[in-house]
Amino acid sequence: MPGRATPLARGRAWGRIRSKGLLGLLPVVLVLSGCIADPGPGPTVALSTAEASGSPAAPSTSTPLETTQATNKAPVYWIGRSNGNVFLYREFRDVPDQENPVTRALHAMMSDKPLDPDFFTPWQNPKKLATSISGKNVITVDVSADAFNSNLDGDMATRAIQQLVYTATAAAASSGLIDSGQQIQVTVLVDGHTDYLAFGRIRLGTPMSRVAGMVAPVWIIDPQEGVEVPGGSVKITGRSTVAGGKLHWQILQAEANGDKKPFLTGETTAAADAAQSGLFTLNLTLTSGNYELRVSQEDTSGNQQELNVDTRGFRVR
Repeated sequence: MPGRATPLARGRAWGRIRSKGLLGLLPVVLVLSGCIADPGPGPTVALSTAEASGSPAAPSTSTPLETTQATNKAPVYWIGRSNGNVFLYREFRDVPDQENPVTRALHAMMSDKPLDPDFFTPWQNPKKLATSISGKNVITVDVSADAFNSNLDGDMATRAIQQLVYTATAAAASSGLIDSGQQIQVTVLVDGHTDYLAFGRIRLGTPMSRVAGMVAPVWIIDPQEGVEVPGGSVKITGRSTVAGGKLHWQILQAEANGDKKPFLTGETTAAADAAQSGLFTLNLTLTSGNYELRVSQEDTSGNQQELNVDTRGFRVR
């Protein structure tokens, strides 16, 4: 539903500016290293039989399965950080149409860089990647072992595998290849074989589903990072995992010297009805310039912190 905008006085402190780069993304307990593996415990059990180990603050719901889209853009999930936790975030990407929708979405996930510099992927570009879908809504992904050439701890490996599950199911659903009204599972083969230990942590080969609590609590859908939109009325959409929950938002405008100043601020409420659960929409009047949008959930503790912030930079022409 539309939010309420209030101009802010020039010079008012606007809080934390989001950090850039990979190192700022990773909390202490979830380590991603290109070269050094942590000396943690042994393999993690298969995700089909165990919930992923999230922090206590992680939401208990997963994002609804994507609906059929009248676009060739591929839904791709990335990993990002919010308030010290690590979650999945989605972007829609332009991809070549030579392959089936699931294969090309996974290719993008493993070989491309996210548009948003706050996101990343631990996957490596594989030499071989193929996918198929059975009549029982099971997606089979057959990928070469070089895709797993990153040393991850158990928690990050869990998120990487769920990144693949979310991307594969999103691509199949948004392209209309599967019945989104039924349970959808993903089986991962490595070089045609089951029982591979992904990232040295996760045993593959059995069907896996989306694990609850993996998606970001607050998630800006449009505009995407770095895009240019027409001036005038700018429509912003997003999703919160708290249906009916209150959200705070802020627009910052970039000045000629690169500094950002407060421009608009307001509140909105995520939809509570089942059909639009958690969705929110803002219609803002913005003139030409570069902006950053910040959206966060309401802090009910009284500390007035920005909880589960998502940020997005875009340009208005």
